[in-house]
Amino acid sequence: MQLIITDPRLARTRVVELSAARLGVIALFALAVLIAAAALLHLGVSAAARHGWSWAVAWVGEGAEGEPAARERFLRENLDLMARKLGELEARITQLDALGERVSGLAGVHRPDLKAPPGRGGVLIPGPSLTLSQLQDTLDHLEAGSAERLDLFTVIESRLMEQRLRSAMIPTAPPVHDVELGSRFGWRIDPFTGRSALHTGVDFSASPGTPILAAAGGVVVAQEYHPEYGNMIEIDHGNQLVSRYAHASRVFVHKGDMVRRGQKIAEVGSTGRSTGPHLHFEVLVQGVPQDPMPFLSAGAGLAKGAVAQAAAATPTPPAQQVAR
Repeated sequence: MQLIITDPRLARTRVVELSAARLGVIALFALAVLIAAAALLHLGVSAAARHGWSWAVAWVGEGAEGEPAARERFLRENLDLMARKLGELEARITQLDALGERVSGLAGVHRPDLKAPPGRGGVLIPGPSLTLSQLQDTLDHLEAGSAERLDLFTVIESRLMEQRLRSAMIPTAPPVHDVELGSRFGWRIDPFTGRSALHTGVDFSASPGTPILAAAGGVVVAQEYHPEYGNMIEIDHGNQLVSRYAHASRVFVHKGDMVRRGQKIAEVGSTGRSTGPHLHFEVLVQGVPQDPMPFLSAGAGLAKGAVAQAAAATPTPPAQQVAR
């Protein structure tokens, strides 16, 4: 191979012969320079990656030097995030325990071990981050506690459902709406004989055709015409508790029918031993007449009770009094 070299100082041109050996030496020297430069560049980028420089980490990628550090940072960031979420979950469970303690008291479920955790607080002084094993132990503890809470709330739900059914089977709903209360339960002067006699229920003065409603759910055990009660209905609510509705003009249920609370079963009339249209309502416990007003007052609530007391304190015009 010939290499033409022009020397401007000598104003002449030389022809240098380059043998294969000389070309090999030059190529090896250039290759050595490139390898050394690459090694220096790699060492510099690796050192920058170990110090956390983002461009160096991205340059190194999944290299042997940058991967462990990047993986460790990724795991630590995720563990810290899970720890924060776990703290929020524990706070919610604490609120749930407090709510469960109150609800269990309302349901009549008493468990000495069911107590809301004591209140905690204070100045925040951060400590070391949770390890993976500590995080797993906390999750296992929460999982075991959640199973116990599920069993507890299942018992509370069944107890509350039982109480709801019992309340639905007690005659506390008013048998008629927006009517005047006439004769109360107890001794009174009989309107037919003028002598003292026991009144075994309460009378509600109402216009003929006013709907008569079931005071509670149950089974109709009697639907007949009685010489004194006229068209009469008796509903068995269970536990030897019966409600009676008398003097109806029309009846819409029959013996053996299932009725629900507030269902229309008849209409007000003046059949039987009656001086005018009204509903005679009784509550019997084990066959013994009881004063229906405590039952109705329990269902009316405090607000309606206050309204009833105010109405009772107001003199009733003679034209609105119940005929006996």
